[in-house]
Amino acid sequence: MEFIPQFGNIAFTVLAFVLALSIIVSIHEYGHYIVGRWSGIHAEVFSIGFGPVVFKRMDRHGTRWQLAALPFGGYVKFLGDADAASGKDGAAIDALDMAERRRSMHGAPLWARAATVAAGPVFNFILSILIFAGVVMVSGQAVEEARIGVVKPLPADIAVLQEGDLVTAIAGQPVTGLADIYTLSRDTLPPSPALLYDIERDGQVMQIEAGFPLIPVIDAVTPQSAAIQAGLDVGDVIRSTDGVDIHAFAELRDAVEASDGAPMVLGVWRAGEMLEITLSPRRMDLPLADGGFETRWLIGISGGLFFEPVTEPVGLFEAAEFGISQTGFIIQSSLSGLWHMITGAISSCNLQGPIGIAETSGAAASQGLDNFIWFIAVLSTAVGLLNLFPIPVLDGGHLIFHVYEAVAGKPPSDRALKIFMTIGLTLLLSLMLFALTNDIFCP
Repeated sequence: MEFIPQFGNIAFTVLAFVLALSIIVSIHEYGHYIVGRWSGIHAEVFSIGFGPVVFKRMDRHGTRWQLAALPFGGYVKFLGDADAASGKDGAAIDALDMAERRRSMHGAPLWARAATVAAGPVFNFILSILIFAGVVMVSGQAVEEARIGVVKPLPADIAVLQEGDLVTAIAGQPVTGLADIYTLSRDTLPPSPALLYDIERDGQVMQIEAGFPLIPVIDAVTPQSAAIQAGLDVGDVIRSTDGVDIHAFAELRDAVEASDGAPMVLGVWRAGEMLEITLSPRRMDLPLADGGFETRWLIGISGGLFFEPVTEPVGLFEAAEFGISQTGFIIQSSLSGLWHMITGAISSCNLQGPIGIAETSGAAASQGLDNFIWFIAVLSTAVGLLNLFPIPVLDGGHLIFHVYEAVAGKPPSDRALKIFMTIGLTLLLSLMLFALTNDIFCP
């Protein structure tokens, strides 16, 4: 009888993965297509998926748009291409007159070919920037003042403030803005079930006793983490670890680190009920702002204040700046992570394959549309970056060939291209196989 829910979870995971991949691939290939068209290069086929064609139509530009049965990728086949990897069809090229050859991928000027190849990854980055910018424009940004927004659902014994209260001090420590609450909670205030708050409410100055600001309430659960596998969810409040009451998120973090990976029993409040959940923290490598990594025991949750900060709208330019910086951070972290894996500074298990990415897709989708959209933006950046690696058969490899042509004044020979493409395909398949073994054997 357990097969049905298991099958449902697998089907949901596959569907989420296919949807995310299809969106990202469509944008990537559309970048190639539209810049190629603008550059005078004719696209014969625009395909989402591989294998037998299940739907197709011809547009007025002479491009066949199609959906294929295997929705795990896609391609654009330009005039003169022998295959989906843009290999050269010498016989087809030789049969073209000069005007038609100019419309082929291999007969177009170098600038047009380079722009068309680069457009795929660039469009992936643009998609990521637009999504990140759109998310921050919809959600807004927290105001600087320490004003209470919506109070999160919490256990009845945790005293909290009211929406609209302005915090001016906590336990005698002055608060001038929202950042002070975070700083005091991390560095100064002792974990306690109750603290004295100085507040302004409806024009009245008063003192109110309320819970610790950074309580162990779950704001997000990391996909493929100990927490998500144990069944922890957003909104859960962790009241104890191994029978010891905790009142601050820092106490939970310290208990996880002190566990050294041993199983922990968490007392969890969820919608008015108390549960006991057992899980084992995992050793994980976390990117740092300076480009390095730190390795810590984690269960895979993030927390926050007992309230949602009041937000204000974000302007278009501020949102775009956030989108660019977030995309840049993912690129920097990915390159840093790859280098640290190569040098052995962090575990190679950080490299995920298709199974791991699919599981992450499903986990992100299960946490809500906003998390799934955010995941698409992260994955789009990763796909764009991967395609820029200087490996033949990838866009980066083609760009290396174009650089060689610009310097040497002629493209590599057809024989050299075939050799390089074979080597590139072997490298790519080896990398995919290695990532797949990580999915299967890594903890």
